Amino acid sequence: MTSFGEYLTEAGDNLRRLQATPIESQVEAAILALSAALAARKPVLICGNGGSAADAQHIAGEMVGRYQQERVALPVMALAGDAATLTALANDYGYDRVFARQVEAYGQAGGVLLGLTTSGRSPNVLRAFETARSRGLTTIAMTGEGGGEIAALSDILLAVPSRITARVQEMHICLYHYICSRIEAKITGK
Repeated sequence: MTSFGEYLTEAGDNLRRLQATPIESQVEAAILALSAALAARKPVLICGNGGSAADAQHIAGEMVGRYQQERVALPVMALAGDAATLTALANDYGYDRVFARQVEAYGQAGGVLLGLTTSGRSPNVLRAFETARSRGLTTIAMTGEGGGEIAALSDILLAVPSRITARVQEMHICLYHYICSRIEAKITGK
Protein backbone atom coordinates (compact mmCIF):
# COMPACT_ATOMS: atom_id res chain seq x y z
CA MET A 1 0.00 0.00 0.00
CA THR A 2 1.25 3.45 -0.93
CA SER A 3 1.37 6.14 1.75
CA PHE A 4 -0.02 9.62 1.13
CA GLY A 5 3.51 11.01 0.88
CA GLU A 6 4.54 8.31 -1.62
CA TYR A 7 1.43 9.03 -3.69
CA LEU A 8 2.22 12.76 -3.80
CA THR A 9 5.83 11.99 -4.73
CA GLU A 10 4.62 9.80 -7.60
CA ALA A 11 2.21 12.51 -8.76
CA GLY A 12 5.03 15.07 -8.70
CA ASP A 13 7.31 12.69 -10.61
CA ASN A 14 4.61 12.28 -13.26
CA LEU A 15 4.29 16.04 -13.67
CA ARG A 16 8.06 16.34 -14.02
CA ARG A 17 7.95 13.62 -16.71
CA LEU A 18 5.24 15.63 -18.47
CA GLN A 19 7.36 18.77 -18.25
CA ALA A 20 10.29 16.89 -19.82
CA THR A 21 8.26 15.67 -22.84
CA PRO A 22 8.24 17.65 -26.10
CA ILE A 23 4.55 18.54 -25.74
CA GLU A 24 4.76 22.33 -25.37
CA SER A 25 4.43 23.07 -29.10
CA GLN A 26 1.29 20.92 -29.30
CA VAL A 27 -0.16 22.67 -26.25
CA GLU A 28 0.49 26.03 -27.93
CA ALA A 29 -1.16 24.75 -31.13
CA ALA A 30 -4.20 23.65 -29.10
CA ILE A 31 -4.44 27.06 -27.43
CA LEU A 32 -4.28 28.80 -30.83
CA ALA A 33 -6.91 26.51 -32.39
CA LEU A 34 -9.28 26.82 -29.46
CA SER A 35 -8.80 30.59 -29.19
CA ALA A 36 -9.42 31.07 -32.92
CA ALA A 37 -12.63 29.03 -32.83
CA LEU A 38 -13.90 30.82 -29.74
CA ALA A 39 -13.02 34.27 -31.12
CA ALA A 40 -15.12 33.39 -34.18
CA ARG A 41 -17.91 32.16 -31.84
CA LYS A 42 -17.63 28.67 -33.30
CA PRO A 43 -18.57 25.91 -30.88
CA VAL A 44 -16.00 23.85 -29.03
CA LEU A 45 -17.36 20.38 -28.35
CA ILE A 46 -15.74 18.10 -25.77
CA CYS A 47 -16.20 14.37 -25.25
CA GLY A 48 -14.86 11.51 -23.16
CA ASN A 49 -16.03 8.54 -21.10
CA GLY A 50 -16.14 8.03 -17.34
CA GLY A 51 -13.61 10.28 -15.62
CA SER A 52 -12.82 11.87 -18.97
CA ALA A 53 -16.53 12.73 -19.38
CA ALA A 54 -16.33 14.47 -16.01
CA ASP A 55 -13.19 16.27 -17.19
CA ALA A 56 -15.05 17.35 -20.34
CA GLN A 57 -17.81 18.82 -18.18
CA HIS A 58 -15.19 20.49 -15.97
CA ILE A 59 -13.56 22.16 -18.99
CA ALA A 60 -16.94 23.29 -20.36
CA GLY A 61 -17.84 24.76 -16.99
CA GLU A 62 -14.58 26.73 -16.87
CA MET A 63 -15.19 28.13 -20.35
CA VAL A 64 -18.94 28.85 -20.20
CA GLY A 65 -18.58 30.31 -16.73
CA ARG A 66 -15.11 31.51 -15.93
CA TYR A 67 -11.78 30.03 -15.04
CA GLN A 68 -10.33 32.90 -12.97
CA GLN A 69 -11.44 36.13 -14.65
CA GLU A 70 -14.81 37.64 -15.50
CA ARG A 71 -15.34 37.65 -19.24
CA VAL A 72 -17.87 36.80 -21.92
CA ALA A 73 -19.32 33.26 -21.83
CA LEU A 74 -17.79 30.96 -24.44
CA PRO A 75 -19.64 28.46 -26.68
CA VAL A 76 -18.26 25.24 -25.20
CA MET A 77 -20.31 22.06 -24.70
CA ALA A 78 -19.56 18.72 -23.04
CA LEU A 79 -21.28 16.04 -25.10
CA ALA A 80 -21.82 13.63 -22.18
CA GLY A 81 -23.69 16.22 -20.11
CA ASP A 82 -27.23 15.60 -21.38
CA ALA A 83 -28.41 12.23 -20.06
CA ALA A 84 -31.63 12.17 -22.09
CA THR A 85 -29.84 12.81 -25.38
CA LEU A 86 -26.99 10.47 -24.53
CA THR A 87 -29.28 7.56 -23.65
CA ALA A 88 -31.58 8.16 -26.61
CA LEU A 89 -28.63 8.13 -29.00
CA ALA A 90 -27.15 5.03 -27.36
CA ASN A 91 -30.49 3.26 -27.68
CA ASP A 92 -31.23 4.36 -31.26
CA TYR A 93 -27.75 4.44 -32.82
CA GLY A 94 -25.46 2.45 -30.50
CA TYR A 95 -23.05 3.71 -27.89
CA ASP A 96 -20.23 4.11 -30.40
CA ARG A 97 -22.28 6.88 -32.13
CA VAL A 98 -23.40 8.94 -29.10
CA PHE A 99 -20.79 11.65 -29.65
CA ALA A 100 -20.61 11.49 -33.46
CA ARG A 101 -24.32 12.22 -33.75
CA GLN A 102 -23.95 15.28 -31.53
CA VAL A 103 -20.94 16.48 -33.54
CA GLU A 104 -23.17 16.19 -36.59
CA ALA A 105 -25.83 18.30 -34.84
CA TYR A 106 -23.68 20.98 -33.21
CA GLY A 107 -20.32 20.98 -34.96
CA GLN A 108 -19.44 23.74 -37.38
CA ALA A 109 -16.55 24.15 -39.76
CA GLY A 110 -13.97 26.25 -37.95
CA GLY A 111 -15.01 24.81 -34.60
CA VAL A 112 -13.09 22.33 -32.48
CA LEU A 113 -13.71 18.87 -31.12
CA LEU A 114 -11.63 18.11 -28.04
CA GLY A 115 -11.63 14.42 -27.11
CA LEU A 116 -10.27 12.97 -23.88
CA THR A 117 -9.41 9.27 -23.99
CA THR A 118 -6.70 7.89 -21.76
CA SER A 119 -6.15 4.88 -24.04
CA GLY A 120 -6.76 6.61 -27.37
CA ARG A 121 -9.03 3.72 -28.31
CA SER A 122 -12.53 4.74 -27.15
CA PRO A 123 -14.83 3.80 -30.07
CA ASN A 124 -17.32 6.61 -29.45
CA VAL A 125 -14.56 9.24 -29.33
CA LEU A 126 -12.97 7.78 -32.49
CA ARG A 127 -16.33 7.99 -34.35
CA ALA A 128 -16.78 11.57 -33.14
CA PHE A 129 -13.34 12.49 -34.52
CA GLU A 130 -14.19 10.93 -37.88
CA THR A 131 -17.38 12.98 -38.04
CA ALA A 132 -15.61 16.15 -36.92
CA ARG A 133 -12.94 15.82 -39.60
CA SER A 134 -15.58 15.30 -42.30
CA ARG A 135 -17.34 18.48 -41.15
CA GLY A 136 -14.25 20.73 -41.03
CA LEU A 137 -13.66 20.87 -37.27
CA THR A 138 -10.17 20.89 -35.83
CA THR A 139 -9.62 17.76 -33.74
CA ILE A 140 -7.59 17.85 -30.54
CA ALA A 141 -7.01 14.67 -28.54
CA MET A 142 -5.81 14.39 -24.96
CA THR A 143 -4.53 10.86 -24.39
CA GLY A 144 -2.06 8.71 -22.57
CA GLU A 145 1.34 7.72 -23.88
CA GLY A 146 1.49 7.00 -27.61
CA GLY A 147 -1.95 8.38 -28.43
CA GLY A 148 -3.51 5.10 -29.51
CA GLU A 149 -5.76 4.91 -32.56
CA ILE A 150 -6.99 8.47 -32.15
CA ALA A 151 -3.55 9.88 -32.99
CA ALA A 152 -4.22 9.32 -36.70
CA LEU A 153 -7.49 11.30 -36.48
CA SER A 154 -6.03 14.21 -34.49
CA ASP A 155 -4.91 17.52 -35.87
CA ILE A 156 -3.30 18.15 -32.48
CA LEU A 157 -2.28 15.33 -30.14
CA LEU A 158 -1.62 15.98 -26.45
CA ALA A 159 -0.28 12.60 -25.33
CA VAL A 160 1.01 12.51 -21.77
CA PRO A 161 3.77 10.12 -20.61
CA SER A 162 1.79 7.40 -18.83
CA ARG A 163 -0.57 4.54 -19.65
CA ILE A 164 -2.04 4.36 -16.15
CA THR A 165 -5.54 5.86 -16.34
CA ALA A 166 -5.42 7.75 -13.04
CA ARG A 167 -1.96 9.22 -13.77
CA VAL A 168 -3.07 10.25 -17.29
CA GLN A 169 -6.14 11.99 -15.90
CA GLU A 170 -4.05 13.84 -13.29
CA MET A 171 -1.80 15.18 -16.05
CA HIS A 172 -4.82 16.05 -18.20
CA ILE A 173 -6.18 18.24 -15.40
CA CYS A 174 -2.93 20.23 -15.34
CA LEU A 175 -2.96 20.56 -19.12
CA TYR A 176 -6.53 21.73 -19.44
CA HIS A 177 -6.28 24.15 -16.54
CA TYR A 178 -3.23 25.68 -18.22
CA ILE A 179 -5.08 25.84 -21.55
CA CYS A 180 -8.12 27.46 -19.89
CA SER A 181 -5.91 30.07 -18.24
CA ARG A 182 -4.18 30.93 -21.51
CA ILE A 183 -7.45 31.19 -23.45
CA GLU A 184 -8.92 33.40 -20.78
CA ALA A 185 -5.84 35.64 -20.85
CA LYS A 186 -6.17 35.97 -24.65
CA ILE A 187 -9.84 36.90 -24.38
CA THR A 188 -9.45 39.41 -21.57
CA GLY A 189 -6.07 40.76 -22.69
CA LYS A 190 -4.69 40.15 -19.18
